[in-house]
Amino acid sequence: MSPTPLSLEYLLRPSSIKSGKIPACFMFHGYGSNEEDLFSFAPELPEELLVISVRAPYDLEPFGHAWYAINFDAEYGKWSDDEQAKVSRDKIVSFIDEACDAYNLDKENITLLGFSQGTILSYSVALSFPEKIKNVVALSGYINKGILLDGYETKNHSSLNIYASHGQVDQVIPLEWAQKTPDFLKALNINHKYEEFPIGHGVSQQNFYSFKEWLVKHI
Repeated sequence: MSPTPLSLEYLLRPSSIKSGKIPACFMFHGYGSNEEDLFSFAPELPEELLVISVRAPYDLEPFGHAWYAINFDAEYGKWSDDEQAKVSRDKIVSFIDEACDAYNLDKENITLLGFSQGTILSYSVALSFPEKIKNVVALSGYINKGILLDGYETKNHSSLNIYASHGQVDQVIPLEWAQKTPDFLKALNINHKYEEFPIGHGVSQQNFYSFKEWLVKHI
């Protein structure tokens, strides 16, 4: 059975819950990847979660997808298209609302799981709209203040829980960018856990089991 048509393409693993509101985990992949990437985690995640792995809206050549453009022009260094990222942020928020209605999801129990660019977007959604998100699993990413909603710091983030991790030898997103995360979250009084692993830009088995254990406690 193919998933219900919504505004973004996605893969779905049903919840084991047959009646009532269903907790959900939305997955957001990295630059140049697709919805199948993180979906490989789905069989290992708590069975009560409905898992939705979302494809980013911008197509890349010759394949893959992105939440926003990254310009690798050597003359200017690497830079991100923040305006495009804000559009994707709002697309994600709309998609979550659509999915909640389509699948009878528990709007009080929504988890975002991102990797790299998908983590940057997950932070943007959760910090900008904390009333919509309960948990964030933020893998190999960082907080880009430029794509947060104006006035985010005045919102109530007290119900938000964030697990963040990063590879100590990440060659794509510098470790020091991720190391700013705990202080940022502490300033907003957000319950969080931050870990580093002796890996590059990826998710090790140890990292997976750590965030899974955290997630089980927070859904």
